[in-house]
Amino acid sequence: MPELDMDAVGTALGPLQVWVLPALLGLGLASATGLRTFLPLLMLALAAKFELFGVRLIDQMEWIVSWPAIAALGTAATAEFAGDKIPAVDHFLNAIGYVVRPLAGAVAAGSVFWAVDPTAAAIAGLIVGAPAALAFNAAQTGARVTSTAATGGLGNPVVSFIEDVLAFLTVIVAFLAPVIVPVVLIVLAIVVFRLARRIRDRNEPRPA
Repeated sequence: MPELDMDAVGTALGPLQVWVLPALLGLGLASATGLRTFLPLLMLALAAKFELFGVRLIDQMEWIVSWPAIAALGTAATAEFAGDKIPAVDHFLNAIGYVVRPLAGAVAAGSVFWAVDPTAAAIAGLIVGAPAALAFNAAQTGARVTSTAATGGLGNPVVSFIEDVLAFLTVIVAFLAPVIVPVVLIVLAIVVFRLARRIRDRNEPRPA
């Protein structure tokens, strides 16, 4: 495949297509990795593989659309889905998420800046993706600690399933309408906060 002239591409497309839309898409993907490490990457790989939603990747990330990579991501996503429903394992996954998920967020975000050079894409991925993933992993920690304290861990699988759904829907919204990603993330943060507060309030002892 001939190499693209990134300067020419940037001039032809303009800043909206080169920077703004990829940044919003990357922000949505990275935020979802803050809840689930591998599911957003799997969905990104499948979207790029089958050319869905207009998703394009930088050349250096084309390996992710190979069937071995998709199979590995599918296996990892399934293992994470199952493991997060098991007491103690869920806390371990959340703890290592403070390292793994910002990296996954940076990779996911940087990979969609296809119209810039690889160095700029990597820097953009770090700026957009790592903080977003870290923030949502921290929010997940708060919800999970509250659930554990309030229910003895029995409510954690329910909370985990809600997080699965939120991560999936966040990626879908990022694919379909990246311009509304900031609004969706605000709503998502409110949902996670209210979920933690509802669990806490429901299990607080009531005065006689």
